[in-house]
Amino acid sequence: MTTTNELPDFAPVPHSAHGPAVNEQGYFVGRVEKNLYWVTDGGYQAAFLTTSDGVVLFDAPPTIGHNLQRAVDEIASANGVSNKVTHLVYSHHHADHIGASSLFGKDVVRVGHAGTKRLLRRYDDPARPLPDITFERDHTLRVGGERVDLAWRGTNHTPDNIYLHLPEHDTLMLIDVVVPGWGSFAAFNVNSDVPGSMAAPGTALSFPWRHFIGGHLGRLGTRDDVVLHRQYIEDIAESARAALSTVDPMPFYARYGDNTWAAVKAYLDTATEYAAAPVARKYAGVLGAADVFIASTTFVILESLRLEAGVGLQIHP
Repeated sequence: MTTTNELPDFAPVPHSAHGPAVNEQGYFVGRVEKNLYWVTDGGYQAAFLTTSDGVVLFDAPPTIGHNLQRAVDEIASANGVSNKVTHLVYSHHHADHIGASSLFGKDVVRVGHAGTKRLLRRYDDPARPLPDITFERDHTLRVGGERVDLAWRGTNHTPDNIYLHLPEHDTLMLIDVVVPGWGSFAAFNVNSDVPGSMAAPGTALSFPWRHFIGGHLGRLGTRDDVVLHRQYIEDIAESARAALSTVDPMPFYARYGDNTWAAVKAYLDTATEYAAAPVARKYAGVLGAADVFIASTTFVILESLRLEAGVGLQIHP
C-alpha cells in the first residue's frame, strides 16, 4: 500500500492558473459579458444566457448538478428576469459534461450535433436525453432576440465536439480541448483524434471572440491562453519527433529477447520520457500541472506521429 511519503512531487501551480473561490454551496457564478454567465465548481464549467423568452443553458455537468439551477436563480433574481431553462445546448455526448441534463425535464429543447444524437443512442442513458434539434455543420440558435452560432469543424476531442460561438457576447465555448492556464489532462484530454485536436486551437482562433470557456477547472480563458496551449502542444510534437529520430529501439529488443511487448514498452517509455522532459521544464511555472500528465499526453502524440503520420517508421531493407 502506497503511503503519502511515497507519493510523487509535482511543480507548484502558478497563481495565474487559479479561478475564483466557490461559495458555501460549492459553485461560483459570474458574468462573462452582458447577459451571458458562467458557472463552475472548480473542476467543471457550464454557461447560460438569460433572454426575454427564458434561459439557454450550455452543458450540464453532473458535478455541478442542482447548483446549475441555483446559479440561474441567483442571476435571475438579481436582474429580474426569467429563471426557466428553455433550451439546453450539448457541446458533445460525454456524460461528465451533460450528465445532469435530465434535471431540466422533458419540456426543455435540447440542441446538439447530429453525431451527438447518434452516439447517445448507443448508451440509452436517461440522464442524457437525446437532442431535439440537430445539425451536421452549422446551426444558428435564436432565443429571445439572442443569437448562438453552433459549428462542427471535424473530429477533435470527440467525433461530435462543437464550437459554440456567441458573437454578440464576444465568447467562444470549446470543451475539452484547451484548459486555460493548465497543461492537458491525461492522454491529451482522453483524445479521439490527435491531429484534429492539434488543429482545433487554430480553428478556435479563426472565430472572433475575447472570452473562452474550456469546460474545466476554475477560470475563463483568453485568446492568449489558446495561443499558449497551441504552442505547448506543438512543442510536445516537435520533441516527440526528435525522440523518434534519436532513441534507438534495437537495444531494447536485444535486452528483452523474445518478450516483444517488454521491448516495445521499454522503448516507448524511454522515447516518451526523452520527449516529455524538456517540455515539462519549459512550462513549469507557466501552465498549472504541466508536468502531471505530460507523459501520457506525450505518449499519445508520439504514437499519433509514429502510426498516423509515419514519423520514424522505416522500411526493412
